[in-house]
Amino acid sequence: MPSLRDAARGRILFGGDYNPEQWPEEVWEDDVRLMKEAGVNSVTLGVFSWAKIEPRPGAREFEWLDRLMNLMHSHGIGVVLATPTASPPPWMGARHPETLPRAEDGSIVWYGSRQQFCPSSPVYRRYAAALTEDLAARYAGHPALTVWHINNEYCTHCWCDETAGHFRRWLRGRYGTLDALNEAWGTAFWSQRYDAWTEILPPRKAQYMRNPTQVLDFKRFTSDALMECFTAERDIVARYTPHIPVTTNFMPLWSGQDAWAWSAEEDVVSVDVYPDPRDPWGGQYNAMLADMTRSQAAGPWMLMEQAAGAVNWRGVNHPKPEGLNRLWSLQSVARGADAICYFQWRQSRQGSEKFHSGMLGHAGAQGRAFRETRQLGGELAAIGSAVSGTGVAAEVAVLHDWDAWWAGAQEGAPSALLDYAEVIRRWHRALWENGTPTDFARPDADLSRFRAVVVPHLYLLDDAAVDNLVAYVRGGGRLVCGFFSGIADADDRVRPGGMDARLRELFGIATVHEWWPLDADETVECDGFRGSLWSEELEAAEGTEVLAAYREGELAGLPAVLRRGRAVYVSTLPEPSALRALLADVVREAGVGPVLAGLPEGVEAVRRGELLFLLHHRREMVTVAVPGVYEDLLTGRAVTDRIALGRYGVAVLRRSAP
Repeated sequence: MPSLRDAARGRILFGGDYNPEQWPEEVWEDDVRLMKEAGVNSVTLGVFSWAKIEPRPGAREFEWLDRLMNLMHSHGIGVVLATPTASPPPWMGARHPETLPRAEDGSIVWYGSRQQFCPSSPVYRRYAAALTEDLAARYAGHPALTVWHINNEYCTHCWCDETAGHFRRWLRGRYGTLDALNEAWGTAFWSQRYDAWTEILPPRKAQYMRNPTQVLDFKRFTSDALMECFTAERDIVARYTPHIPVTTNFMPLWSGQDAWAWSAEEDVVSVDVYPDPRDPWGGQYNAMLADMTRSQAAGPWMLMEQAAGAVNWRGVNHPKPEGLNRLWSLQSVARGADAICYFQWRQSRQGSEKFHSGMLGHAGAQGRAFRETRQLGGELAAIGSAVSGTGVAAEVAVLHDWDAWWAGAQEGAPSALLDYAEVIRRWHRALWENGTPTDFARPDADLSRFRAVVVPHLYLLDDAAVDNLVAYVRGGGRLVCGFFSGIADADDRVRPGGMDARLRELFGIATVHEWWPLDADETVECDGFRGSLWSEELEAAEGTEVLAAYREGELAGLPAVLRRGRAVYVSTLPEPSALRALLADVVREAGVGPVLAGLPEGVEAVRRGELLFLLHHRREMVTVAVPGVYEDLLTGRAVTDRIALGRYGVAVLRRSAP
């Protein structure tokens, strides 16, 4: 199979989305000149060009794209060529309103923006396949082509009648019989039993709460339906260019796609990452998404989109302070990215994203954005041959699962404040602050290579996943698990006893009496720390070690943190310092240490291949001890035993021969 390595060829790909149809052709030559000046070696073309290529049904206007492809190739710039199927032209919605998605209440989602297509629509799929076929046939042999980019940020949901029929076919494939579906969905509750497949609908707007397993299956189905759209286009381009890798860009930690399943269908795993510059933990968020994407890719990955400065979709859109774009970009490289790209090259003057920054901003070549773009391009060129294709070793895994996320987000849960993604982030933050190299993994994956496994919160665990965790601990692994985990089976049926019996035995829990969710401003005192968000009324089994007990309220004296052998269970969300200390103890007992001990606060150390990346997330000057003699590949200077890092400073160190 082709891979990112085939496109990178020992470099870091650097560039971004280029939308030249927004500009007169005389601007194109100036763009290419500035791209070369900035070290750009890759651009993405065609992402939103459907109406330009097919201005009316069946028409094809490729000549402008021919000139662009040739222009890029003549200047040594590779092209990530997109199928423009994320944004159908207005003529499709006008002539074929059945292709437009419908919301949960049945209202039509009209054209005039983007992503206005029903994934189940055969008309949409037919037009998308025809355009992809012609695009692939025309450019299969073009020397500028390096990667195929299918669609963009798949995120469409639809509840229309076409979707209903597709959903029913998907359910037949999953369950086989109506009796099996009724059993899985628990339709004995509220008189919901189905007597014919035609009675089943997507979970549309209802009088009250909807069947949670029906909602869960619809989320599974929607991810699969979108993936059918992706694989259909992927297979077309792969037939013409089996040697060219194919990708589609994920949105960061988005609930709509099971990225584990999608990653298995891609040659290159890519993601769009937009941390908030005002978020004091934006660097940790960036690191977490890098770890997650690298784990999905099982190696180097592609940062398809980021912002050079401000975005345009937050309530207040703050720009990135000087140096932050460089820091976060090099942090992504440190954590496995072999492509650093942006939305977009030249900032738009019209349209909905004219206030979204570009590598070349409204200030032009004299602006800070372009100055920083040029600096980063030079630095990526300097380190590319030493880092491209290398790996990041991690001996600790964080478990993450979309089924558990989808099921836990149901209506009628014990607490609407339990935000799955935020809990994942809090636990990863503790590991990140400790300097612990971390991968992500599915709960049913082979965990044997990890010394420690961390489960922040997995409400739903199927039997295979539960057996996998038990076998991992029995095989010598160390496991630490957060609250409200292992509660439901694959059909969102609550396990007898309120938690899977195998897990209760593993953690030394005799009885789960009650879940006690906490209010937004409520905390609970435990031995040595305060907990928030959640608490549980547990009874420890004989022989279980209670590491911390609740000290107040209804749960006073009951276990908050339990341990049996190598398995630890945490029934609340400890405050950050306590969670950090707890996880540090677990990974230390597992024989895992930080990449570099004794770092100043705010400094991150990551080892990729033979290189040591030092990343300073604060503004004050610090000195970092690095025993030995190194070369800083960013500056070419020798470093002996220590190095000073200024505001958002970065060093990429390679050990020198003695």
